[in-house]
Amino acid sequence: MPAKTATSVRRLSSADARRSDLYSVETVVAPPEKLKALYDADGTAAGLERARKSIDETASDGDTPEVEQADRSCTDKFAIAFDIDGVLVKGGKPLPASVGAMKYINGDNPYRVKIPYIFVTNGGGKTEEERCIDLSRQLQIEVSPGQFICGHTPMREMAEVYQTVLVVGGEGEKCRVVAEDYGFKDVVTPGDIIKSKHDTTPFRKLTEEEYRNSRERNFDEFTIDAIFVFADSRDWAGDQQIILDLLMSKNGRLGTRSETFDEGPPIYFSHNDIVWSTSHEHSRIGMGALRTSVEALYKELTGKELTTVAFGKPQLGTFGFATRLLREWRKETYGIDEPPATVYFVGDTPESDIRGTNEYNQISDTDWFSILVKTGVYQDDKTPRFAPMEVCEDVLEAVKFAVRRELGGDS
Repeated sequence: MPAKTATSVRRLSSADARRSDLYSVETVVAPPEKLKALYDADGTAAGLERARKSIDETASDGDTPEVEQADRSCTDKFAIAFDIDGVLVKGGKPLPASVGAMKYINGDNPYRVKIPYIFVTNGGGKTEEERCIDLSRQLQIEVSPGQFICGHTPMREMAEVYQTVLVVGGEGEKCRVVAEDYGFKDVVTPGDIIKSKHDTTPFRKLTEEEYRNSRERNFDEFTIDAIFVFADSRDWAGDQQIILDLLMSKNGRLGTRSETFDEGPPIYFSHNDIVWSTSHEHSRIGMGALRTSVEALYKELTGKELTTVAFGKPQLGTFGFATRLLREWRKETYGIDEPPATVYFVGDTPESDIRGTNEYNQISDTDWFSILVKTGVYQDDKTPRFAPMEVCEDVLEAVKFAVRRELGGDS
């Protein structure tokens, strides 16, 4: 394992990951000033923890929650964090080694020990609860929202900042449902805009179902305060046209054009993966590619650079929250009230999974160990831009490596 850099390193406790850490990668520009007070108050990690409302059972006033004794069948030394697409699932189907890997870390191993684990994915487009149901079915285990972080989870806190927002991406109305579940008060979709003014997108016509689900709005009566790309766009041309219309507008009012091109609403992307792994033999372009396209088109049209914000991996705040989430889940499930000494992150994308793990390892009190598997974006004939600490064929080999490294012997 590479030695940690001794100079210019700020140690970051798992209890105090801050907003500044979320935006500490050079591909991300900090959000507008009006967000600072909200985020600096408790830090991104704490805010995301509040977002897990579906699993936060708050004790009544005056009651002290009972903490179970530590489960002796579970290791307290280490834990594992998994990416999903390209590691456990590909094209909506479990990869051959994934079910075996889940059985292995749930006690079906030579040591008869359970290893705590969580899932950290840049994917989204559904509620966290719905994603957990899908993953439980695919992996043949029960996955709790308390173990799960997806790309748009951080956007929940933005509901306190913006009144009316445009939400882009995903299937049908699912991202509107997610945004409203997060607490956004007034959610607009591209379908709403096309329904009100059909020539907004000359080559896209709404289906009957889309027309029914889209809402009648008078866009002369209000402005759009922010744009959120929750999931991958299903219509790049139409969605980019609407996004650009807003970015070049006067204060988010559709149908207007700014003379200075610096009056439009801010835009947020739930992650920045250029490519991702599907059932296709080659990687497919993802949300990071859409972000790059929007930025290029904006510069071509206005002559100006566009400021955008991205969440998800490799942003350090995501790993900070993952540490906190893992600690709480270990406590609730196994009665272990302390952080693990080491977290193994198993991913398939060097630019997000491996980069984020390695950079967070330099500032975390917990050791984060990056493992790259060959079942996703990885290509044998290319040297990864961000070097993993270990390369494994698949997820089962990865978990066996972690167990063997921690517990010794032949796993």
